Amino acid sequence: MKRSAVGLLIAAILCLFFVSCSRDPNVRKQKYLESGKRYYEKAKYREAVIQFANALQVDPRFADAHYQLAQTYIKLGAYPSAYNELLRTVDLQPENEKAQLDLGNLLLAGRHLDEAEKRAQLVLANHSDNPDAHALLANIASARGNNDAALQEMGKAIELSPQRAQFRTNLGVLYQNTKQFAEAESAFKKAVELDPKSSNAWLTLAAFYSAQQRWSEGEQALEKAVQADPSSPQPRIAFARFYMMQKKNDRAEQVLDDAKKALSDNPDGYRLLADFLMATGKLDKALAEYASLAEQHKDDVPLKKMYVSALLQKNRVDEANKLNEEILKKNSKDVEALIVKGRILIVQRKGSDAIQVLDTAVKSEPDNAAAHYFLALAADETGDANRREKELREAVRLRPDLVEAQSALATVALRKRDWETLNKSGETLINAQPNSPQGYVMRAIARFNRKDPVNGEADFKKAIEVAPQNPIGYLRLGELRLTQGRFKEADTLFEQALERDPNSAEAMQALVASSMTQKQPAAKMIARINAQLAKAPNNSAFYTMLGGLEAQSKDFANAEPHLQKALELDKNNALAFGLLAQVQFASGSSEKAMATYQNWILQNPKDVRPYVMLGSLEELKNNWQKAQQMYQKALEVLPDYPVAANNLAYSMLEHGGNTDVALSLAQVARRGMQDSPNSADTLAWAYYHKGAYGMAVDLLHDAVKKSPDNATYQYHLGLAYLKQNERARAKEHLQKALQLNPKFPAADDARKALDQLKG
Repeated sequence: MKRSAVGLLIAAILCLFFVSCSRDPNVRKQKYLESGKRYYEKAKYREAVIQFANALQVDPRFADAHYQLAQTYIKLGAYPSAYNELLRTVDLQPENEKAQLDLGNLLLAGRHLDEAEKRAQLVLANHSDNPDAHALLANIASARGNNDAALQEMGKAIELSPQRAQFRTNLGVLYQNTKQFAEAESAFKKAVELDPKSSNAWLTLAAFYSAQQRWSEGEQALEKAVQADPSSPQPRIAFARFYMMQKKNDRAEQVLDDAKKALSDNPDGYRLLADFLMATGKLDKALAEYASLAEQHKDDVPLKKMYVSALLQKNRVDEANKLNEEILKKNSKDVEALIVKGRILIVQRKGSDAIQVLDTAVKSEPDNAAAHYFLALAADETGDANRREKELREAVRLRPDLVEAQSALATVALRKRDWETLNKSGETLINAQPNSPQGYVMRAIARFNRKDPVNGEADFKKAIEVAPQNPIGYLRLGELRLTQGRFKEADTLFEQALERDPNSAEAMQALVASSMTQKQPAAKMIARINAQLAKAPNNSAFYTMLGGLEAQSKDFANAEPHLQKALELDKNNALAFGLLAQVQFASGSSEKAMATYQNWILQNPKDVRPYVMLGSLEELKNNWQKAQQMYQKALEVLPDYPVAANNLAYSMLEHGGNTDVALSLAQVARRGMQDSPNSADTLAWAYYHKGAYGMAVDLLHDAVKKSPDNATYQYHLGLAYLKQNERARAKEHLQKALQLNPKFPAADDARKALDQLKG
């Protein structure tokens, strides 16, 4: 019993000892640091970040943890975070020369050359024989274009550390930049001689041979790079690019297929083939590859995200949504997945829902340009033009090279005839992506409208030159030719756009516009669209155009099935819904038209348009109570939707509704449709009912000026003048209303008013 008691006592003492150790912050932070280092050595960088961050929670002034965290962020490519951690390190440990030089190299990468030089000189002030500091000064001099100083400093670095292969590689790059190719090759060869196991040295030599088009030697160097580091994806990526440079995509694909097998446990390796297939436009093969990988690697979230992106490109929205929801189920705050969810909601015409989701993403990452861009698209879906422009401007401020955002902002500028913004967007894109056609197209349009046609046309041609397989240059130049009346050239350019993209709805629509401008028979374009459908049989937009042209020709029997086919291919095709309902109504079947609008609402309950159109049909059937319900539902979806507000206001005024509510709705409509004679008439009619006849007259004058042949506007103006006792003017406008349309809805009331004037 005594031995047992002693044992328990020892155990208790040991327990207390270990507990006290575990509570010692110095022990805890060191344990986290060592754990992070182990993860780092195994290339598990995200796990390493967590452990180094844990160490810093224990001691925010733990310089070693700050430095290790910086190194990990560099491996992850999170350079702003790495910069902050290095700054913190050197604040705590100014004598840490490695941290000072790492910080200098990051500053050099960001083109902050003076600050980078200060870091190098700070190290040299204490240790003039530091070779890395001289190497940093060499690279700074090279960035400034001072090649002699660069070579001199790199020579010092090599003299101080002659066995460093990396310094020889740097020397070779400096020689290559000054076109001293023999010296460059000698330096690169010396690097691989000093360190034959350095894949970086072999890759640099291979890049040199590729630039010289010495393909055989380049291939041999790349084989050595793979052998030097068989577990790294980088040499294999370089090998694939090497074959792509020679337009040997099949060989590139084989290299990446081999990489997938050799690096089956490395996500950066086994994803390479799928990413390559996506990048080279082999979307179906890429999807099959992603599907296979996703089945094998169920916990690989970045892989799932790429798969989702591929599914969206293929318009397989439901599958993409299901997979994206799996990602959000594991992490509801995943910003990338939230952005994708927002994109999907936009595709589904659920703009209000998309805004809620994307607002959450922006709150988490205010500097995420993509989130702001998709917020702009969602705002556009809800009709909020002001927010759309605001979000687009924020997106391009954060990322000037974001082509989609610049293009969308250019569309806004084009609509507002803001040529300065359009020109600026073009210039920004040209500087960021000189081989993209988008910037040249934007600048061209701006130049034409700023009376600079010579340079504008040159930009259109440049867009085609830099991207001959992209349809946009042909399309925009064709539109210019169309406005110039050069129809044959325009049509040729539109056809060239369709050759590059057989599914281009824009190019086909432009051909239709050209045909209509030339007053060609609809049958010609119907035949042309049918021919294109043979090449692109699943194009909903083409079926919509076909049905629209047939409807215009009063060929309702063919128009209806073609519009139904358009909806079968794309259940969110709003234009097809609207046209189909119109065709059905014109065919004498208002019930079918109403059913189509109801179906549209079922598919897209957040789209206000079907509610308004259904309300208009109910009004035609004199079901004004149901019509008002539809307009109210539209306003529940989008409270400031001007068309619904206008129609509801007018209906209330006509059927004894609350005039104060009607006036408020009419004011909403007028704000949203300031140039509309209809909104002017509705607001005037509300003022009339409130006894504000002078304000009614002013608005009705605007309506009549813009639409002088509208009998109702003339009638309302006549009544307003009658209330002001301006009998001659009242008579003039009442008579005008009856002359324009003796059977307009209020014709009998107009006649009574005229009889009153006679009396």
